[in-house]
Amino acid sequence: MRSAHRVDQVRAAEAALMARLPGGTLMQRAAVGLAATCARLLTRRRGRVYGSRVVVLAGSGDNGGDALYAGAALARRGARVSAVLLAPARAHAAGLAALRAAGGRVVLEQEVGLADFSRADLVLDGIVGIGGKGGLRPEAQPYARAGRAGVVVAVDVPSGVDADTGEVAGAALRADVTVCFGTYKPGLLIDPGASYAGAVQLVGIGLELPAAEVVALQHADVAGLLPVPGAESDKYRRGVVGVAAGSARYPGAALLAVAGALRGGAGAVRYVGTAAEEVVRRFPEALVTEGGPAGAGRVQAWVVGPGGGEGAERALAEALAADVPVLVDADGLTELARLGPGALAGRTAPTLLTPHTGEAARLLAGAENGGSAGGGGGGARPPAADELAAARLGTARRLAAAYRATVLLKGSTTVVADPGGAVRVNPTGTSWLATAGSGDVLAGLAGSLLAAGRSPLDAASVAAYLHGLAARHAAATPGAPVTALEVAAALSTAWNDVRSAAAEPGA
Repeated sequence: MRSAHRVDQVRAAEAALMARLPGGTLMQRAAVGLAATCARLLTRRRGRVYGSRVVVLAGSGDNGGDALYAGAALARRGARVSAVLLAPARAHAAGLAALRAAGGRVVLEQEVGLADFSRADLVLDGIVGIGGKGGLRPEAQPYARAGRAGVVVAVDVPSGVDADTGEVAGAALRADVTVCFGTYKPGLLIDPGASYAGAVQLVGIGLELPAAEVVALQHADVAGLLPVPGAESDKYRRGVVGVAAGSARYPGAALLAVAGALRGGAGAVRYVGTAAEEVVRRFPEALVTEGGPAGAGRVQAWVVGPGGGEGAERALAEALAADVPVLVDADGLTELARLGPGALAGRTAPTLLTPHTGEAARLLAGAENGGSAGGGGGGARPPAADELAAARLGTARRLAAAYRATVLLKGSTTVVADPGGAVRVNPTGTSWLATAGSGDVLAGLAGSLLAAGRSPLDAASVAAYLHGLAARHAAATPGAPVTALEVAAALSTAWNDVRSAAAEPGA
């Protein structure tokens, strides 16, 4: 599991550790790990460190100091290191002295710095650290636009990326590798910041940190959450998931949601809706009826909304009236946005919402206007989907708090947030998942995990992980277009991959 901590938590842990260590020890630990990573990259790229051209972009403060000390270490190994000082009067004095003593060169002229930057084999981005807010300052912006030949290594976080949220408010430097110290930062795991971070490598420096609010699961974590039938299991003990999906206009949504549900660990899938004939023809193992959720029989969880069309209002009301977990997706979310959070107020069983950012915008508008997502009544301007996508962590948390429900916010980084503040960031997936019907498969899969007894946080996190992994299999790296049914078909392979990797020694 990758655990990510807020800047204030990191600062507190650093202060506590520095109080027990000789001055400068923590920075030296960070610089040693940073320099080692840079040396490996240079050796891989050029065969050796000696003679490599290295540029250190050094801002003020400790982040610049880390970069300068690492530059000094590389200079002692024979690299030709130049340090471009973007805030000369506030450069880290001890780090700068170490660089000069190792034979490094100091650059103050912008034109010279940009020329060195464009020719370097490796660039160390030490402009702004984890405390930075907003985009790059004017003196650093040319480096975000300039062409470069070498590898860019960010120190703790790419400059211009908000370490706590992943938001990018202006110009930012795009890294190939980010070396972070002590713990991951949320902004390195969540887009848009994650797309600027490149490959992220963690260097331990001895910090003692509290439990993380933001984590990213890995194979072993997911394997431990997969439902596995026991010797006494039958289809009912394993859980029955109800799927209310599809309509005359969108019959395919029913097939896709059922396809995902059949591969999610529940013992049976009970389908209700207008596509009953199509569902049983394609999936004879499904239990079908043309009625609504109220008359479907006993289930352990409901999935409601994919392609629901004109039947979404009734399906949502009947599913929410049941005392079982309910996953709301697609047209169900549109109806919930019209009703507002009050529609969930009386529920004792948990609710899982699975919006994309457009649906998130409608849900937030519905919450802010007391229902009726269309706004009206002179309320505040509804949030725009692109604004919500740029602040994914905050968006998921806002929705979870407003609706007192677990939220799986879909997108380039899928973020799962529960009302208690816990967040899980999904590390799997491919851009080929942006295809019609893939969300229906995800909804069915997550609903099946709910029916199998997983909490909404676990069900959503595991479903997103397997869904993204299945898409990679279906796309067959380096990647080709996939269909939603192909993703559903690859779920069993993803499931087996997770279990097999977790069973390997040392996993």
